[in-house]
Amino acid sequence: MIELISIQPAWFWLCLGGLLLIGELLGTGGYLLWSGIAAVAVAIIALVLPFVGWEWQGILFAILTVVSAVLWRKWLSLRKDPQTDDVNQKSHQLIGVKARLMMDTEEGFARVRLADGSWRAYSESPLKAGTEVIVTSVDGITLHVKPYHDGSIHEQDGQ
Repeated sequence: MIELISIQPAWFWLCLGGLLLIGELLGTGGYLLWSGIAAVAVAIIALVLPFVGWEWQGILFAILTVVSAVLWRKWLSLRKDPQTDDVNQKSHQLIGVKARLMMDTEEGFARVRLADGSWRAYSESPLKAGTEVIVTSVDGITLHVKPYHDGSIHEQDGQ
């Protein structure tokens, strides 16, 4: 068996790459994908350069696996969507959403209408019904809001 592998190493690398890629299909989350691709790449190199020994092929396989996995992680970190952390916490996706108060705040609490429902809202400052607010954070089922200003300068008590 070893003699057969040493005579035609490309077939060994193709089989190993195929097995690793099949293993990836079973749900390993990307861990075997890059090893499988590295094995297929080594198989192609072994076909093109048949004089490369099995030692160098093994080293090349290890290097390609590590480099491709590191590049993949780097690429994933650059394209990570910040909202994916809140997949199971839909209310956290409301941060930054604008709404109008349905009633005056009483002891800091009021209600806001979002989509087809109303939410409990808390504001540190007293606000009147109809005030446009923006959601700044979420605490359980309570939305923490503050008055929304569209960027224009508002005069404050003679200033």
